[in-house]
Amino acid sequence: MNEATTMPSDIAEFRVMTSGAFTAAHLALIPGVERLTGRKVVTASTSVGTGGNSLPNRLKRGEVVDVVIVSDDLLRRFVAEKLVLAEGLLPVARSAIGMAVRAGAPRPDIGSADALRRTLLAAKSIGYSASVSGEYLTAEIYRRLGIAGEVMGKSRLVGGGERVGAVVARGELEIGFQQISELLPVPGIDHITPLPPELQKVSVFSAGVAASSPQPELARRVVRFLASPEAAPAVVRSGLEPPSGREESVGGNEWAVRSGQ
Repeated sequence: MNEATTMPSDIAEFRVMTSGAFTAAHLALIPGVERLTGRKVVTASTSVGTGGNSLPNRLKRGEVVDVVIVSDDLLRRFVAEKLVLAEGLLPVARSAIGMAVRAGAPRPDIGSADALRRTLLAAKSIGYSASVSGEYLTAEIYRRLGIAGEVMGKSRLVGGGERVGAVVARGELEIGFQQISELLPVPGIDHITPLPPELQKVSVFSAGVAASSPQPELARRVVRFLASPEAAPAVVRSGLEPPSGREESVGGNEWAVRSGQ
């Protein structure tokens, strides 16, 4: 029996709420999700910050959604807040952080911790996101490099659902940091370079069933699909690693990224 026929026939949509890091992979996987569910996928790709339209606040308002995809730490917080069901959580990707500059700009050296420190000190402006990468950059890397006092004042939080790369592409910021998978789709930026290995943070992104889902069993099947080897090629093409980390690696300085050269 087709799995979709076991669910209520009056539900025409399957709703997915994802943070930016998994958005490109999710969009590529929509045809597979629609075949599995027999429903049209409706996507809400939104910020995980604190704004009124942020992902956490939308869940807290009881917005109907079937699957939620965010960093593993945040997803488990949603479970504790009873916004996501505890049963069926699965990792779907691993994500590294990168830096980008505007198309045509020189390539800054961030191949080592010392080089990154020099680049950050020399930059006129630095962009970071409201998600995992931004918190890590400002709270951890700046502290470890001993430059928080010098660079925090010229660092700008990019929120409201806008990507750091888009602001860099407009020339409003000289350099910007975000998950590599969020930088890759942005036109007008070049030299997407991973953080040096000694400072890299690889985050796990996981999927779970929203407490508001009207079709939780079907949502659990979708979560299993997103975490499966079948989904892995789309995950890799988006700039992420499969959850096992044993497939083709996209982390570290071996990354083949857009350089414009």
